[in-house]
Amino acid sequence: MLELAGVADTLAAGRPGKVGLLELRYARVGERTELVDRYQKSPLQIMRPLYVDPGRPDMPVTYLMSTGGGIVQADRNRLDIRCGPDTAVHLTTQAATKLHRMEFDHATQVVRLTAEAGSYVEYLPDPLIPYRDARFYQQTQVTVDPTATVLLGETIAAGRLARGERHAYRMLFSDLEIARPDGEPLVVDTVRLDPREPGSVSGPAVFAGHDLMATLYAVTGLAPAAEVADTLHEALRASGTAFGVSVLPDDCGAWARIMGSDSPTVTRALRTAWDAVRRLLIGLPAPDLRKT
Repeated sequence: MLELAGVADTLAAGRPGKVGLLELRYARVGERTELVDRYQKSPLQIMRPLYVDPGRPDMPVTYLMSTGGGIVQADRNRLDIRCGPDTAVHLTTQAATKLHRMEFDHATQVVRLTAEAGSYVEYLPDPLIPYRDARFYQQTQVTVDPTATVLLGETIAAGRLARGERHAYRMLFSDLEIARPDGEPLVVDTVRLDPREPGSVSGPAVFAGHDLMATLYAVTGLAPAAEVADTLHEALRASGTAFGVSVLPDDCGAWARIMGSDSPTVTRALRTAWDAVRRLLIGLPAPDLRKT
């Protein structure tokens, strides 16, 4: 990233509006989970959490938002989210995250998510869409108590496909780390998308010739890992996408990677997988979040 750390010709890193910060803490209050602490710094913000899941009226749905039209050069965003004991939380974005053209610098986003004892957390943001010449690095660090459950999703598009910008970005790097509170690592997923490098975007572990790549992780002790993997596989068999499913290390859960070239099809497949795992773990369907 050092070669992409030049001074931007617009607002530089660290200037007002360039460092987005969102700190959220949830706690169990009576019969439901509530947002008890919040600090936000533009361009990151949230609105009031909504209790819109008819099956889980105790679970707040929080939309992570940006006051801008996406992420631009020299943006430095950080999200720190702590879900306390016995909480139930759903986190998502209000829309896809657009990574704009970056000519003189790059942008970064760091997500730190903590799920404490007995909590149930869903973090399912909408897709990342890199525009031509975008330069972006994302680091996601998840800490999961052995008695907690985390469903974590990510979708990356090959670019603004309707404009023919297929892998026209400069680079898109993503590091995911899931660990126990004592630091014991469970999952490390490193994605390095650099269209200049042969095989970087077309290999079998990434896009493999498709236009969208989605991933869903289910870290849980509410069901055996093999049963979670079987549930994912069965849910995705008729999805019309290419996919792979596997258990996670130490039988802490399972994960699926989904690839396709039709955005609605991939979106439906990811939702189908989320819905199936949700029904297995808590006996309830995925709610309609009505983003459109």
